Amino acid sequence: MWLLIAFLVFVLVLSLFHLNKTYYVLAFFSKRIRTVNGEDIERILPTLPGNTIFGNTFDTFGLDFVQTFKFFRHNATRMQGSYVTYMGGKTLLNVLDADLAEMVFTNSKLITKGFSYKFLQPALGEGLLMSTDEKWHGRRKMLTPAFHFNILMKFQEIVKEESITFVQRMENCKGNEVALDKHVQKFTLDVICETALGVKLDECLNGDKYRENISVFEESFNKRLQYPHLWLDFVYKTLEEFKYLPALKIVHDFSSDVIKKKRQQFAQEFHSDETSEEQLYQKKRYALLDTLLRAEQQGLIDHAGICEEVDTFMFGGFDTTSMTLIFCLMNLSLYPEMQECCYQEILEQTDSDLSTLDITQLNRLKYLENFLKESMRMYSSVPTIMRTVVEETSLSNGLILPANSYIMVHIFDLHRNPKYFDKPDEFNPDRFLPENSVGRHPYAYTPFSAGQRNCIGQKFAMFEMKTLLVHILKNFKILPAVDAETLQFQSGIIIRTKNEVKVKFVERQ
Repeated sequence: MWLLIAFLVFVLVLSLFHLNKTYYVLAFFSKRIRTVNGEDIERILPTLPGNTIFGNTFDTFGLDFVQTFKFFRHNATRMQGSYVTYMGGKTLLNVLDADLAEMVFTNSKLITKGFSYKFLQPALGEGLLMSTDEKWHGRRKMLTPAFHFNILMKFQEIVKEESITFVQRMENCKGNEVALDKHVQKFTLDVICETALGVKLDECLNGDKYRENISVFEESFNKRLQYPHLWLDFVYKTLEEFKYLPALKIVHDFSSDVIKKKRQQFAQEFHSDETSEEQLYQKKRYALLDTLLRAEQQGLIDHAGICEEVDTFMFGGFDTTSMTLIFCLMNLSLYPEMQECCYQEILEQTDSDLSTLDITQLNRLKYLENFLKESMRMYSSVPTIMRTVVEETSLSNGLILPANSYIMVHIFDLHRNPKYFDKPDEFNPDRFLPENSVGRHPYAYTPFSAGQRNCIGQKFAMFEMKTLLVHILKNFKILPAVDAETLQFQSGIIIRTKNEVKVKFVERQ
């Protein structure tokens, strides 16, 4: 009997030892990345040592959002490049190098978002951010014309109006410390609401409620990301979902109501058999929703699909832009000489009357653009993005990624990689001058992602941010009210700080 037990134990140990070559057994059978020629993967890419014998499964256990952010930044310093982690049955390729980022962004098989994005599905459905394969290709093709240059020309009046409103609000705060988060988010949300839906939030009865509740999208996402037991849908639905449902209903009901009203208006103004795309784009107050309603007339999308895309653009279009603006305004306050360069350039390159401000004038603001780029380099609004390896995939560096593994591109660390940026922790807009960009890897700087799944609204975002900054700098000097060294960043889908980012606006004489 004892001999039989000993034999069975021996066979089990031998089997697990053999299985461990293909799976990281103690990391709950995470399938290992291997190489084309069978050589040791460590020669190409190191594995992050785990804090326990269970691989990296419990590395972030018990950490809060600030500590988790620091954990990943520590890994970047420790590993000095890309690395592999094995955790809870999941295999993760962590990308911090431009060469590897290029392999990911340009691989047509690697366009499916990672498992964590499903945590946004109750809020966003399967819109452009979440969808993949044929649905994603169809939606991307459908929506791309809505971001044509001619459409941006229609949006510029909206952005200027909201920029003037922002300046007027800051006139009531001049000389005092201003916490930027609330004010900048109001600006970007109002802009995206007008450009995506074609309505002013302040003219809607439930506009304030919409502003208050749209942040729940990210709150629920971060909560699930932080606690692995909430990755299981049935656990989340039992323990947490009920906390977010009322806010989600407010947001979804608002967008659905606007869509219904706009559909009636659209049907009166345009008819599918007599309206050309050119006529549609000539509409004075063109909105993204017009493109979607036109597609509905043509049978390319239904009401549920329109809701998905509206919710996606509202969420993705206001918070990412607001965080970039917040850090840009902070940097303007911290570097007064650079702020003065931006101001002088605005005086030289734009008309004194900002009512004539247009894309042509904005495009001449090269130093301001480089300042924005440097802010996005140091504080990328989306610090990481994740992709799913749907099928076994070979990369040109010899790695074979197993099916159902994941890739995380750490944009925050890629942007601070000293291989591509000299003194990466120093703020220097001149690094984006043409002569200083020669030879830099084209995938070393990806604030809007890259490849097929790059941000569809990146041109609009740059235009929107430049417009607001011009209005602010023409009216105010921005003085510092925070030490950047004291900022505590938090992990999540969008970069945030635990402490408020503040500045002072002082009226120009």
